[in-house]
Amino acid sequence: MLLPVHVLYYYTVDLLIIPHFLFKRKFLTLVPSFIFVCIIYTCLYRLIEILFADPYLYQQMKPLNPSFKWKKIEGSFQQQFFNGQYMIHALEQSNAIIWGALLIKFIRMWYERKQMALHSELNFLKAQIHPHFLFNTLNNLYALTLNNSPSSPEVVLGLSQILRYMLYECNSAYVPLKKDIEIIKNYITLEKLRHGDRLDLNFKVKGEINEQQIAPLLMIPLIENAFKHGASEMMEDAWINMVLEVDDSSIKFKVSNGKPIELEKTHQAHFGKIGLENVKKRLELIYPETHQFTTYNEEDMYVAILEVTLSPAPLANLNANYTHSNLNYSPLTTSK
Repeated sequence: MLLPVHVLYYYTVDLLIIPHFLFKRKFLTLVPSFIFVCIIYTCLYRLIEILFADPYLYQQMKPLNPSFKWKKIEGSFQQQFFNGQYMIHALEQSNAIIWGALLIKFIRMWYERKQMALHSELNFLKAQIHPHFLFNTLNNLYALTLNNSPSSPEVVLGLSQILRYMLYECNSAYVPLKKDIEIIKNYITLEKLRHGDRLDLNFKVKGEINEQQIAPLLMIPLIENAFKHGASEMMEDAWINMVLEVDDSSIKFKVSNGKPIELEKTHQAHFGKIGLENVKKRLELIYPETHQFTTYNEEDMYVAILEVTLSPAPLANLNANYTHSNLNYSPLTTSK
């Protein structure tokens, strides 16, 4: 009998008071509106008690327990209605459920807005990677076309595959690790074509790759920096070693490369670029307690190590258009 009061009270506050006064910051109107609505539904609650709820309870209890004594208020309807003790009881009962429900609503709203803020920040960080990555790849293509290299069509094809991945498959929060590794290999192939034989490159994947999921494009910036601020700045004896260790629940990715002559200036450039800062921020948001990212400035090399504990990603995050690609890969390596 009293449920309709709670329902009407809640939706009056939820659909009228909150959007029209609280969200629009009309605080001078907000407080009187809350008080007015509270008084209306307290009176309605008390009215239903007197006319329906109390008589019904009395009729049901009396046959079951003849000794049951109903504390009926004597006097006129006005005296029953405005009895202070019962009016306070009606005020408490009508508001307790409503404000409990509104508290749940506000907690949910806070959580959803927090998630939206995190999602927006992640999208912003991911959007930073895309042009940065594209710019570097186009530079590779430009260098090859200047020399009329026969490898230019292969670079264009590889670039198109990378762009397709970025535009259509990186929209999910997680992607198959297998696919991310495939894109890494495509990018390494493009870089190998640009640098030719002067670069000693070694990329190894250790462990079995099954259905592991990972946030997209976490490892690419480390590889970009190794090429751009290591191999590209060394006139001879350029080398890059990359090792990815994989198991069912974690990855460890180690990138090391030779060090140019200008030590301090290059070190600052190598570890202070947008790409690596972007990776750090994304790791803090996606894997806040389950990652470790360290960099080392050794005497003759730079080293970056990324360790991530992978969490199972829901199937809904998988790209529906993803098809498993053949990962048979001819290593772009020379003996070292």
